Amino acid sequence: MNNYYWFMIASVVVAAFSQILLKVSAKKQYDSIIKEYLNPWVIIGYSMMVLSTILTVLAFRGIEYKNGPIIESLGYILVLILSFVFFQEKITWKKTLGNVLILVGVIVFYI
Repeated sequence: MNNYYWFMIASVVVAAFSQILLKVSAKKQYDSIIKEYLNPWVIIGYSMMVLSTILTVLAFRGIEYKNGPIIESLGYILVLILSFVFFQEKITWKKTLGNVLILVGVIVFYI
C-alpha cells in the first residue's frame, strides 16, 4: 500500500470527526443565527472538511479512481462507531445491516 492510500484513509477519518463536531454544534441551542453558524464547533468542523477535501485530492494523485469511493464508504462505519462513543447513540439492527452491506460491497468489489 503506497502513501497515497494513507492520505485517503486520513481524509475519511478527518471527515468523520468533522461530522461529529458539526453534530455537537447542532445539538446546542444558540441565542442568534450568527452564533449558530459562527461558533468554534462549526468553524473547526468545516475547516476539517476542507482538510479532508485536500487530502482526498492528494490521495487521487497516486491511487486509482475506482478505489477512492470504496475507501470513502468506510467513513459511514466510522461515523456509526464515533456516534456510539461520543453520543451514546444506539446501534440498531437497521444501522448494523446497512454497515454490513457496505462491508460486503467493499469485499465483493475487491474479490
